[in-house]
Amino acid sequence: MGIPAAFRWLSNKYPKIISPVIEQTPITTEDGITIPVDTTQPNPNGEELDNLYLDMNGIVHPCSHPEDRPAPADEEEMMLEVFRYTDRVVNMVRPRKILMIAVDGVAPRAKMNQQRSRRFRSAREAQEKEEDKKALIELLKRQNGGSFPAADTETVVKKAFDSNSITPGTPFMDILALCLRYWCQYKLNTDPAWAKLKIIISDATVPGEGEHKIMSFIRSQRTSPNYDPNTRHVIYGLDADLIMLGLATHEPHFRVLREDVFFNEGKNRTCKLCGQKGHEANNCRGTAKAVEDADTEKSKDSLTPVLKPFIWLHVSVLREYLAAELSIPDLPFRFDLERAIDDWIFMCCFVGNDFLPHLPALEIREHGIDTLTTIWRTNLPSMGGYVTKDGHIDLERAQVILDGLANQESAIFKRRKEQEDRREANAKRRKLQNEGYSRNGQHGSGPKQNGHADPTKGLQLFPIATQPTNLLANITHDMVVSRGAAQDVTLANKGAASVMRDRLRADTSKDNVDKDNVNKDNVDKDETASGTAADITQPLPSALGKRKAAELDDTANSSSAESSKPQPQVSQEIEPIDNVRLWEDGYEDRYYQQKFHKDPQDIEFRHKVAEAYVEGLAWVLLYYFQGCPSWEWYYPYHYAPFAADFKNLSKMDIRFEKGRISRPFEQLMSVLPAASRHALPTVFHDLMLNKDSEIIDFYPEDFEVDLNGKKMAWQGVALLPFIDMSRLLKAVQGKYPLLSPEDVARNTVGREVLLLSDNHEGLYDDILTTFYSKKQDRSKFSINTEHSNGLAGEIEKQEDKVPHGALSYPLERRSMPDLDYDHSISVYYDMPQVSQTHKSMLLRGVRMPPPALTRSDIEVIRGKTNNRGGRNYGGPPQHYGNNNGGWYRGGYSGGYRDTRDSYNGHNRDNQRFEPQYNAPYGMPQPGRWQPSGGPSFDPRAGPPPGTYAQPQQGWSDNRNDYNRQGNDYNRQGNDYNRQGNDYNRQGNDYNRQGGRGGNYGNRPHYGGGQRRGRDYA
Repeated sequence: MGIPAAFRWLSNKYPKIISPVIEQTPITTEDGITIPVDTTQPNPNGEELDNLYLDMNGIVHPCSHPEDRPAPADEEEMMLEVFRYTDRVVNMVRPRKILMIAVDGVAPRAKMNQQRSRRFRSAREAQEKEEDKKALIELLKRQNGGSFPAADTETVVKKAFDSNSITPGTPFMDILALCLRYWCQYKLNTDPAWAKLKIIISDATVPGEGEHKIMSFIRSQRTSPNYDPNTRHVIYGLDADLIMLGLATHEPHFRVLREDVFFNEGKNRTCKLCGQKGHEANNCRGTAKAVEDADTEKSKDSLTPVLKPFIWLHVSVLREYLAAELSIPDLPFRFDLERAIDDWIFMCCFVGNDFLPHLPALEIREHGIDTLTTIWRTNLPSMGGYVTKDGHIDLERAQVILDGLANQESAIFKRRKEQEDRREANAKRRKLQNEGYSRNGQHGSGPKQNGHADPTKGLQLFPIATQPTNLLANITHDMVVSRGAAQDVTLANKGAASVMRDRLRADTSKDNVDKDNVNKDNVDKDETASGTAADITQPLPSALGKRKAAELDDTANSSSAESSKPQPQVSQEIEPIDNVRLWEDGYEDRYYQQKFHKDPQDIEFRHKVAEAYVEGLAWVLLYYFQGCPSWEWYYPYHYAPFAADFKNLSKMDIRFEKGRISRPFEQLMSVLPAASRHALPTVFHDLMLNKDSEIIDFYPEDFEVDLNGKKMAWQGVALLPFIDMSRLLKAVQGKYPLLSPEDVARNTVGREVLLLSDNHEGLYDDILTTFYSKKQDRSKFSINTEHSNGLAGEIEKQEDKVPHGALSYPLERRSMPDLDYDHSISVYYDMPQVSQTHKSMLLRGVRMPPPALTRSDIEVIRGKTNNRGGRNYGGPPQHYGNNNGGWYRGGYSGGYRDTRDSYNGHNRDNQRFEPQYNAPYGMPQPGRWQPSGGPSFDPRAGPPPGTYAQPQQGWSDNRNDYNRQGNDYNRQGNDYNRQGNDYNRQGNDYNRQGGRGGNYGNRPHYGGGQRRGRDYA
């Protein structure tokens, strides 16, 4: 799903879900001998792990275009990097049963729109970088008197690897598939830790995203009668949606493995222009390092590589946190943690994913998930059940959640604006303070000159002629107060090379001015310097509206006569003005008018957008829980509706048709820009370049990026035209007869492959007997799970693979060895056909992992949850029913209670879900909560056999929730104000703020007196 900022948010809110990976590294002796790690030994992380799943795109991308070191020289070096990285991951996990390698194949249409946006942006950035490099070369030549070493030129202008090639159907992906198969077979032959592994490779020819192919495999194995419910799973990947997918499997022993992306955050990286270390791009001078220095640095890096550490994300611990946070006391139905987790995953879909834009009111950095969770907790009792079931949405209950958000929407926008204004004011104040300290010499290398200390520095002066003659008719407050921050935003959006180029121009101008002061008789030089200086005052280009390098060079080289002529004015870059102004009344009309270009009175269109969004929510949830429901569905808008636009959802009838899966070349033509056409067969190039092409409108050379209220360009919305698939298919399929046999092979659908060695005796012998003996009678058979250590499915013979043959390295430079005798075997693999729905439940026989949270951890998360009332998120709580039997819950504060069915004849609806409490409570001391001894709290299990939780004694008719954070119960004699003020439970009136008393749990009426410091008013 790729929820933006989800990993950071989760790790901050639930800190114990993260733990470091204990990794053993090879030992190098004094004489230079390297002793490898014996991975057959027990796992140093304290638990043996069964299955490892690699979302391979998360490995290929950092290996092919790394950010912390120079990029590999060619594709073979990339493959070797992939081998090393994968070997490191496998060694730290040490799977004992299955290794599955899944590469992204053809994606559903809903995903292609996001891929299209990313690849067009990537191509634009690559083009701008190349232009910046060329401009830098020209400026460096000019600065060096017209000469620049050829070696240095080659260093700077070296063409970067086009990451768009990492897309199904490209030659690069063909090479990757061949190399992965070779490397896995090589490891099966040479590494003892791999000897009994079963390796499943699902390369880019198999349709589906890598992580979802992995989820399909896990779901298929759960249907097997011999599946072990205590299988320990690890999935590697960089996307945050792996966390949600792990939860959706309802496998309690599940971990996500990933690099610590915040390690060395903020440290210098390699130069984006020349690829060398030691400087940033804005300080690049384009000179190559001396050969001796380069060799020394390379050898130093190879001996002492800086490896990013890895971390575990424990889904089991996240389940514990969610059990505490999502629990609601006194539910009129059974509390089911698995269903509650599914609802939480559903709510996470609203804050953004790869298939739908997030709702305007919800930002994960603004605790948007907490907002929805509060609404869910408030309304769950009155809804009568959960919002989702096995990936299907109850639209009537979803309407309740959206109505709750709609009531808060306007207040959320206003609060967001207040917070942004406060942050900007604080940033300006800190900046002024820092500048003041620098001027006074309190810190820093020297006083920082600005317009007040030195009028010639810091103040930006503009000629009167550059001022606009036609003033804006509708000048706003933002246009006035945002002037100072506009240039900071422009610089932030500029490429580093652009900043460097502007600095070099300034240096060149300064040199020319100095020369002119020495030789004032040379009028030509004086005029040239004046022209160059004038050019420097032109607005700086930004990533959102960049001037072409040629235009800049032409301006810099213009003669004095040309510079004296009136030149066309270039619009000055200012911070984009947010004309929607969500924090002001009437934002709905402005939003639909400016984003969708629709009449503000067209309310029907708003409902149409909302219905498409609900379809998207249904599609995403089914995709997560059951597999792709439709390969052709997609959300047809760039923006999301408001929560208030969702009306009459219960009347919707949502159905999906499986549809047609695109071929690799069809996806490439859908997502690649013309600049990346090298990844496609040449027969398709004309469709992307010819102005008379019937689909030329799908490949714009330039496109708008709408910041949509954001500050940075990468946060904006790329306004690309949506693909008309019928038109594209007609054009692309017309070229199929012209394809070469190699191209035809790349455009076909492939199959998963199973690899294993002869050390896996049971299954290996079955394959040899069935496929390669004299008794062979069929080319396909079902796997005997007793021989495969639990792996279920069907395997089929590969006609071009013969056991006991040779293994050859597939690339030219022979960087790895060939093997004369291959102990491995390769067959096609098909997952078990799943005819039943994936159920959101724990399987029978599961043994839950030991609890990781202490009592204190549980109470902390409860305290935060109980304090998070609807009012805190910008609106009052929802009303359901009336004051005589309905629910009115304003941030209901309750302890963790077991709401499951009665146990041993005792009603557990109002009992505390803690097995160690099997004796009646006494009255606590005033002002102090006294915990009783016992084991740590496990929110996932009931009482131990033979015991039951007694009702609590003493307070509020057995409805005692001791909020140990001090937020709900003031036990020093104050009233019991539980954030809602009016708890109508079971039709009784508990008004503890007024004087009317009410029916207090069928006890005698207390009419306002105090007993033991408690106010029963």
